Amino acid sequence: FCSLQIILPLRVAVFGGTHGNELSGVFLVKHWQENGAEIQRTGMEVKPFLTNPRAVKKCTRYIDCDLNRVFDPDNLGRTVVEDIPYEVRRAQEINHIFGPKGSDDAYDLIFDLHNTTSNMGEFFKQSPQNALAPERCPVLLIEHPSLKYATTRSVAKHPVGVEVGPQPQGVVRADILDKMRKIVKHGLDFVQLFNEGNEFPPCTIEVFKIMEKVDYPRNKNDEVIAIIHPKLQDQDWQPLNNGDPLFLTLDGEVIAYKGDCIVYPTFINEAAYYEKKQAFVKTVKMKLTAKHIRSSVLDQNTS
Repeated sequence: FCSLQIILPLRVAVFGGTHGNELSGVFLVKHWQENGAEIQRTGMEVKPFLTNPRAVKKCTRYIDCDLNRVFDPDNLGRTVVEDIPYEVRRAQEINHIFGPKGSDDAYDLIFDLHNTTSNMGEFFKQSPQNALAPERCPVLLIEHPSLKYATTRSVAKHPVGVEVGPQPQGVVRADILDKMRKIVKHGLDFVQLFNEGNEFPPCTIEVFKIMEKVDYPRNKNDEVIAIIHPKLQDQDWQPLNNGDPLFLTLDGEVIAYKGDCIVYPTFINEAAYYEKKQAFVKTVKMKLTAKHIRSSVLDQNTS
């Protein structure tokens, strides 16, 4: 496990509006496009970018399909025709500006700003080779093969998803926006310190590794027939033991968790995930150790 590959990041993007009704990132990016002094750092190009402007204008998650799921080779290489989904066409545009994905020309780092309706606080969504946590907040490790998806931020060499909640869809809260703003500041400060040759000592961080997603109970017509139990609601990142309540039917039946190990649910009752048949995600807690890092480019320049 390492914090970053030893390269010198020079081009950084800050994405907002990947989902058009997650307004903290939308408000921040629009502000920084008008006045970006607070996100500029010496020796770096920092570009604020509104990723899904049509969805932002309508204050909806997406227009035709989820932009945060279409950055795969098939969609990025799809022929542009009249009836192509808007988000697929937009993904190709973003890939052209900030990529191409997987190439040496791709942006070094992208902070992709999201809100959640779940009580998750502020946290990072990371793939295993890239972990960055400038504030003490949970890190969600996404390395499960069936739960990975082709994110907007995956265009960059180092993608960082920033998720802050709880905040309703289509609403902006000052406290949530401020938390997101501070995370971006700390992230950019880290990159600048790294570029300046500062050495970061070894450390151990606690992460939550995704195991599987859990759907709501459904009937034969695929309709939800039970809701999140009150004792589970708002308990993101908290331990869930065998026998603890998960769901509650309208007839009062309690559906309990059955498992042979403690898990830590998150994205509990996320509004955007009803359509994705996901009531919450089960994670397990683990620790990862990072070796010390220092810019190898600086070492080469001074040798």
